[in-house]
Order: sequence, then structure tokens, then C-alpha cells
Amino acid sequence: MNLLEQIHKDRLPKHIAIIMDGNGRWAKNKGLLRVVGHENGTKSVRETVETCAKLGVDHLTLYAFSTENWNRPKLEVDSLMKLLVSSLKKEINTLQDNNIQLNAIGNLNALPKKVHKELLDVIGKTAQNTRMKLSLALSYGSREELINAVKEISDKVKNNIISCEKIDESTINEHLYTRNLPDVDLLIRTSGEQRISNFLLWQIAYAELCFEDVLWPDFTQEHLLKAIIDYQKRERRFGKTSEQLS
Repeated sequence: MNLLEQIHKDRLPKHIAIIMDGNGRWAKNKGLLRVVGHENGTKSVRETVETCAKLGVDHLTLYAFSTENWNRPKLEVDSLMKLLVSSLKKEINTLQDNNIQLNAIGNLNALPKKVHKELLDVIGKTAQNTRMKLSLALSYGSREELINAVKEISDKVKNNIISCEKIDESTINEHLYTRNLPDVDLLIRTSGEQRISNFLLWQIAYAELCFEDVLWPDFTQEHLLKAIIDYQKRERRFGKTSEQLS
């Protein structure tokens, strides 16, 4: 039985999030510039996106650029921004052919104007696509997201728009970058690192975590399918007991 045949389509994770880690180390191991690693990582992005869409995953969120990444060397940041623009232009046909809607989360106003413009253009062109929503986390930091949410909610309480007593989980959700996305079911991180790195801290409260030793440019469909198969073997209790679930 091949890997595809082992996947139960009725128990797919509705929302998969991926920390695409290891591009720089992949390039360094080969004696290449870090940007070459990022360029090769785009192949894994395309394969992952297409595979998720074909499987029937509703939401895929990719950690493309964090708020902390702005602190990297200027040459690398500039190269990443150029790569993002070229990738958006290049992959628009892939998104359209696969009926995938592009979304973006994060402090998008911090992006260079050319990147922001290209991003909004592709988001607009794919807005009517319904097969899967692909969200790129750009200039994204979960702590910043939560701070902004607290500020917005506090301001609304101050101006009597909402009552302090009525603040609940749904109130928080409505003020996050991910307000139109469901909670994450499966979080995958490549490169062997086992940490979350300020990514979707609120949204992964009950996510299943999968840490892969492979560097992102070497991440293939096989790795993705194995992660989903492992996910489907786990018992998701959400605080309940096994007896309650059965």
C-alpha cells in the first residue's frame, strides 16, 4: 500500500501550518550562498501546496518571513523580498490552475511597497478560488499579533463598543490576523529544530506537532504524507479522556 492509499480522506487535518526551516543550512552545507537555499525552497513550497490541494486540505499556512527576520543581514532580506515578488508572479498560474485562494497574515504594511502591491494583486486575482486557502505569514510574529489584539479590544472596551465581561475566546479570535482561519490541526517544522519560534501561538493550542529532521529544500511529498499519516494515528482528546471520546 503506497502512502496516498494510507491516508483517510475523512480525517484530514483541516488546517496545516508549516515552519519552513533550513534553507540557509541547506545552502551552507553545499558551500552556496544562503539565498540559493531560499530559491531551492520554493520547489518544496510548490510541491507542498499542490499536494495539500489535491488531498483536500482546506487551509495551508506557511511561515514565510517573521518579524524577527527583519534583523537578518540586509542583503539576505533584500534577496528574500525579491524572491517573494518573483515567486508570486511565477506561481499565479499554479494557484489559478489548482483553484487556490491566496491569503496573507502579519504586519503587511512593513513590507516593501513593491512586495505589498504584488501580494495584494495576487490575493485579488485568486479571491474567488475555493479549493484551498493558502496563507503566507509575512512579517508575522505571534506576540505582536496578540499585543495588537489586546490594544484593539482595550480600545473598544474604553469606548463602550464591547463589554469587558463579554470578552471570550471568540473575541480574541476576531482581533487576530487569522480571524478568517480555523485553529491549526497539524503543525510541521522542518530542519530538526523543535521549537515554535513565535508562530501562531494562540492558534496551535491543540495542534498536533510534527518535527522533521529534513531541511526545507529537501522536504518532499513523501515527508508531507508521512506527517499526515502520523497525525491520523494520534488521539486528539482536547482535554477529555479516551473513554469520553469513544
